Amino acid sequence: MSLTSSNGDGGSLPFDISEYPKLSLEQAGHLRHFYNISSAADGEWPHMGSQEPAQEFLDAYRYQLATMVYASGLTHYHRMPVMRGLFKPLIRRLIKKMLHRDVWNYWYLSSQSGILLDPDLKELRRPWADPFEKPGSLTFEWKPLFWGMGPETYAYDNRSLQQAIMKEMERNGWVGVCCEPNLVFVACNQFPIIAMRLNDARDGIKVVDEVLKKYRAALEKKDMISQDGLFKDWISVKQGHTATAQSVGLTAWAAAFMNTWNSEFVRAGFKNHVVGFITNIDGQVELQHPMVAGAYRAALAQGDAAKGPSQVLQGAREFYKANKSNINFPYNEPTFGYVVKWLSELGKATELNGILAYADKHLQPTWENGGLYYPRNDQATDNEGRWTHMDPFSGNTAIGYSRLNVENGQKKIFEEPWTKDTLASRPYVDGLDLSQGVDCLRGLWDQDRSALIVTVREWPGQGANIKFRVENLSSGTWTVYTSQGRFAEHKVLSGGHIAIDAIIKAKEEVDFVVVKGV
Repeated sequence: MSLTSSNGDGGSLPFDISEYPKLSLEQAGHLRHFYNISSAADGEWPHMGSQEPAQEFLDAYRYQLATMVYASGLTHYHRMPVMRGLFKPLIRRLIKKMLHRDVWNYWYLSSQSGILLDPDLKELRRPWADPFEKPGSLTFEWKPLFWGMGPETYAYDNRSLQQAIMKEMERNGWVGVCCEPNLVFVACNQFPIIAMRLNDARDGIKVVDEVLKKYRAALEKKDMISQDGLFKDWISVKQGHTATAQSVGLTAWAAAFMNTWNSEFVRAGFKNHVVGFITNIDGQVELQHPMVAGAYRAALAQGDAAKGPSQVLQGAREFYKANKSNINFPYNEPTFGYVVKWLSELGKATELNGILAYADKHLQPTWENGGLYYPRNDQATDNEGRWTHMDPFSGNTAIGYSRLNVENGQKKIFEEPWTKDTLASRPYVDGLDLSQGVDCLRGLWDQDRSALIVTVREWPGQGANIKFRVENLSSGTWTVYTSQGRFAEHKVLSGGHIAIDAIIKAKEEVDFVVVKGV
């Protein structure tokens, strides 16, 4: 608590804070869009409608929500580590959305599967309910009004879910867990591995190390990953059939998260994986349709590189225009989102900035209630074969993820996850969240200066009255400075807090610096 305080006007911040990066307008807009979606009434999914109506494809609600959580976590860890009170409610609201039946009913139905994924199947499986730190903390309720034999409840906690995942990995020869019965995707199995590592950090054990030894060996044995060619999309466990990739999408998605534990391999493969799918000709960076990229790669393999990249690309686009009518699959993979996540994790700034600039110029960036997104467009290309497609996974979440991530963002969290000791060692901000009419642009602790820095900007143009607390302060005298010219001095006991309130004018940006006296 704060025992005594004194206030004053005039003066300035105690030091120049411009050395501390702050969120750009676009980055803050993506976070605001995540908040807007998280705040929608249950059953409303603004701008999230996917190509496949039953949520069976790769742009479904579950992928969008998960990416929002990952992007929020990255932003908290790398950019605003003291803003616990902002990110905790945001992430919890997104998790609440995940528990809505609209999101997960696909799993209930697909867990019974069918002959498409398992040609040897003779009858449908029973819906599986393998048991998810507190029992029942994640509970899924299946209770349609007019279908079935009554409500069914599936209660999980993350440790029991981890045990179920490990058992299935073992049953499958450690090549991974099935997303659908009999089908293992390389990309999807990166997420439970990351979760195991974070659980290990909380529990003080090393489960994931042994899992990774077996998992890596199984991937190599089944020839699922390669530095030369694209990763296999998936493997059917019973039949041993692997699906050869026709697009960079699932390779990019897998690599973006495999970089956590297999970084040298992922980086060594980038130059081969990217050929044809991302072109940089005369400084213009573009993502290419998979058929265009396939033709481009084929031309290079046949020795056509002497023509020059511009001619090779034009020939590939002509091939696409002549053959695109042969594409029978009704949906377009969210390749754009997978690729920008991959580029952001590997720190490929030229390619990432070029593709984002293309999106800003051609793919209709849209602002709504302070949030930034890119609206859905199901058309794959324009008449010349240039990229036009935008799916809700990419437009709502993955582009934002790529802007908010840093190079090796997931890898750094994997290698140095926060622990209870980490959090106990520094102050944090509570009570300031995205519902108060401001975007938070900075939120960090400088140990060398014993200073906490927060920057907010009012966005609706109506002014805002904000209140928040700086918690977990060490004993001593602390001074609160603001860029509005105000200051306040507080004497604090160990573990105490300071309450701050401020009136922010319309569109005003205000800095707060809370610094301990020498």
